[in-house]
Amino acid sequence: MTTLSIFDTQNPDTAGTVTSDAGEITQLLNNKGIRFERWQTQDLPADAPPEQILEAYSKEITKLKAESGFQTADVVSLNPDNPQKEAFRQKFLDEHTHSEDEVRFFVRGQGIFYLHLGDQVFAVQCQKNDLISVPEGTRHWFDMGPEPEFTCIRLFTNPEGWVAEFTGEDIAGRLPRFEALEGVAV
Repeated sequence: MTTLSIFDTQNPDTAGTVTSDAGEITQLLNNKGIRFERWQTQDLPADAPPEQILEAYSKEITKLKAESGFQTADVVSLNPDNPQKEAFRQKFLDEHTHSEDEVRFFVRGQGIFYLHLGDQVFAVQCQKNDLISVPEGTRHWFDMGPEPEFTCIRLFTNPEGWVAEFTGEDIAGRLPRFEALEGVAV
């Protein structure tokens, strides 16, 4: 279940707000300039190749490209049996920004986007059917958990793909990780 937990950076141990209501999540994120939507997923096998996934969502991808100037789309997928899963997890766990919007649509599985917005951190536990667009320059990080299992469509304006500017801040290490938030609901 998609869940939003909002933490105060001065008291990062406990969320002040936790909701699993899709309408409330959308409103709270939209109020902060974060695009969040729930899309219908296609009936695809768990091991569908990237080409099949991109074809299945070609209409939605074309719409997003037209709206926001994205140039490329690809598919990223990770499973618990990947021998480099810990290295992949560590790569995204530090706070960073991008010079373009970071857009992800969860075709399968889950992961948590942490958005550092002023004196709050919005932890969005995204699930299958969730589209999130983190605006350029937004401080954030992503936790896929110790046993990652997800497939996402990513869209980019930069043909180089994922390029991060790390902030050097330690905020990501002070908030509860995936393991603590997984399945948290009200």
